[in-house]
Amino acid sequence: MVILSRQWWAILLTLIISTTAQAAPKDVYDQALALAAHGEYQQAISLLKGGANSLPVTSVWQSRLQAAHVLIASRASQQTIASPGVNPYLLLAAQYQQQHPPPSATKNWWPTVLATILPGAGHAWLGRWHDAATAALMVWPMLLLTLWAWHRNMGPVTVFFAVITLWLWSGTVFSATLLSGRIALDAYDLWWQSVWQASGLPGQVP
Repeated sequence: MVILSRQWWAILLTLIISTTAQAAPKDVYDQALALAAHGEYQQAISLLKGGANSLPVTSVWQSRLQAAHVLIASRASQQTIASPGVNPYLLLAAQYQQQHPPPSATKNWWPTVLATILPGAGHAWLGRWHDAATAALMVWPMLLLTLWAWHRNMGPVTVFFAVITLWLWSGTVFSATLLSGRIALDAYDLWWQSVWQASGLPGQVP
């Protein structure tokens, strides 16, 4: 299904680019934003660049297409705007970026370290107290059972409890790591949406 979807977008992009010169700039702009909304950033960037190059520099849509392609490219690479030039939309976006530095889009490894040391601590560090309680309730009882079985020299039972404990514990570490990455990415996406709004460009890329 994913392969078919990518093939469909590739065919659609080819058709769009072939008619860019004849299409109205707003149609090109809207089609590019629709592609970006589906995560097809490179296709959207190519379409916007092609549309911008076909318009005179005095056209307002040339400035919009150029600014949109720069902003979407910055989102795809998770970098800020280096040189806005004289583009009014990029100047506004760059000004917002200077006043509001972007959050890190990479996950923080502290939740992973804390979850490895103490079950539930990683989720608690992220402020996910319900998840922290769930992680603790999953691991701590089994850990206590493992220690009790080891103290009683119960052999195979100790090994069984230890395997279950390690399995549950590793699951909570994995959960804390994924959650940390998702929170960081969500924060970056919200910041980028603010940059887009500050630029004054019409439309929105989810």
